Amino acid sequence: MEDGIMLARVLKVLGRTGSRGGVTQVRVEFIDDNNQRSIIRNVKGPVREGDILTLMESEREARRLR
Repeated sequence: MEDGIMLARVLKVLGRTGSRGGVTQVRVEFIDDNNQRSIIRNVKGPVREGDILTLMESEREARRLR
């Protein structure tokens, strides 16, 4: 992939967050990573399990919902 861009598959939708619920918190697994690393990310817009996301930055992880 290009510099820093990674593909990730949505494993599980964890819930809605944001002041008006416009952001969805999901657990993603990197597709082109050898060790099957998974992290939690916030996604804006419609998303469901099995979707493929293009992540511009892959190191930052979202805080868990309370």
